[in-house]
Amino acid sequence: MTFGPSRVPAFVLVVEDEMVLRRRAVGMVEDAGYTPLEALDTDEALAILSSRSDIALVCADIQLPGSIDGIGLAHTVRRRWPAIDLILMSEKLNPPSIDLPPCSEFYGKPLQAWQIKAGIRRMIGHARGA
Repeated sequence: MTFGPSRVPAFVLVVEDEMVLRRRAVGMVEDAGYTPLEALDTDEALAILSSRSDIALVCADIQLPGSIDGIGLAHTVRRRWPAIDLILMSEKLNPPSIDLPPCSEFYGKPLQAWQIKAGIRRMIGHARGA
């Protein structure tokens, strides 16, 4: 696949500790037309974010292992990398009970593929396959 000058591939960092859910989210990212990267916990996610400048969006579970949880990761991303979009997911929590950072979106689990793909495309602003 080739990209024109305004069509650079966008990378989406999926942060999910449960393998089946991570694989499903990775598939949704690919179906939306973007390139997924994977992290199993918040420490690995922060290491990836610190080493790359091409991540457009972080898609993370709220309940994650690591030195901080998914909400802490989201607030760190918003503070250190304000241009990176954020999608947060949870099956146990809902938006009124959590402190979402500005300009982030929340999706309850089980994830609806069409909803996640549309959210990714809307947040990043252009899809390779769109």
